[in-house]
Amino acid sequence: MHKNYQPLEYVLRYIGISHNTASVKQREAFHIPEEDKAKFILRLKALFPDIKGLLLLATCNRTELYFESATTTTREVLEYFIKNASKAVADPCHSLFSRGDHTLHSVRHLVEVSTGLRSKVLGDAEIIFQIKKAYRISREIGAQGSLLERAMQTVFKSHKRVSNETHFRDGTTSAAYKALKTIETYFGKQEARHKKILIIGAGDIVKQLFKYVGKFDYDQIFVSNRTMEKASYLANKHGAETYPWVKVLKNEFEDFDVIIGAAGNCHHLVNAIDGKPRPILLIDLGLPSTINPLLTSKPEVSLYDLDTISSELENNRELRLRAISAVQGIAGEEVALFEKWYAERPLRKILAHYKINIRNQVEDFLPECDEFSCENLVELLTARVVRRIAKDPDKIYTNEQLNHLVKVEAYFAMEPDNGVNHKLSQS
Repeated sequence: MHKNYQPLEYVLRYIGISHNTASVKQREAFHIPEEDKAKFILRLKALFPDIKGLLLLATCNRTELYFESATTTTREVLEYFIKNASKAVADPCHSLFSRGDHTLHSVRHLVEVSTGLRSKVLGDAEIIFQIKKAYRISREIGAQGSLLERAMQTVFKSHKRVSNETHFRDGTTSAAYKALKTIETYFGKQEARHKKILIIGAGDIVKQLFKYVGKFDYDQIFVSNRTMEKASYLANKHGAETYPWVKVLKNEFEDFDVIIGAAGNCHHLVNAIDGKPRPILLIDLGLPSTINPLLTSKPEVSLYDLDTISSELENNRELRLRAISAVQGIAGEEVALFEKWYAERPLRKILAHYKINIRNQVEDFLPECDEFSCENLVELLTARVVRRIAKDPDKIYTNEQLNHLVKVEAYFAMEPDNGVNHKLSQS
């Protein structure tokens, strides 16, 4: 190898568009569907051959590309990304993207995204699962790369520490999720699974309910709406059943255990509860109120309205806000550990280069006898010489100098007083 040759230095870079920089309409143009992600990664790697690792994170609030390359810059990848947008975009739109061409900058950004510090919903717990899923795709197609792999280890460790050491993951900030969780809390997790649940309405909040319902094991969900086509659509899409709107108007709720009211402009639509006395949970997410609060005059009926749920959500948010500095501290500590690992990469490469040669010399030097040529002693002497070299990584060692180091370490290792041979014979 020519003495002036310098191997290419790989850098972890990223480009991203998110709710922080663009509107929903602007982000839509750059969203990549789940079924197209692997193809997109492979196409990008083919176009830019020096890219080793590549992670594509595409959620409803952000689309980000993290890639490990030697010469390909974020500007080049961004140009390709914009030209191949799924929809026509106004030119220029480069300002909608954030980007980083330095490894530590990219790792810090990825860790902050993964912890939920950059989420639209502060402390969003979903983002870590989306990142894990994105990384799984990268690994399946062989696009992880050493820098990206180490960065993901930093992400996972940060996530575990944030969950264990702070209140940043405590509770939820979604009213829809909280409503569904209330059912579980009220009846108990096992019993709640088989309760009969009626959702009234088909607007945004109901769509949010169905978005989260898969996280629970409720097996009897019905939906009703004044426009039954909308109710049928939601029922078919999410494996629920429809309930006649005319029965809702008559307040015929049969044997429902839970009624969630979220119909628009239907003030006190739920005004009576029929059937035999039984524990009934009413959750009112409507504005104006869908459920008449006077129904709680019956001891078996409990009502959670928007004020109650919002109050609990605000408490969760306060916990998260107070935890921000702790989360930032954890992220900073883990990124600092990555930085230390990153700074030591050249030394590890040097030592790896020497280690093969040193091991060969150790094996040649040791006498041909079972006691001295055992694997443990070879490993011990090799490690000792490598540690010697690590103390002065800038020095270049000749074969003669390496051979001298091997002899010195072998002499001390095999001194009768150090007990090495005795230990090895007992191993």
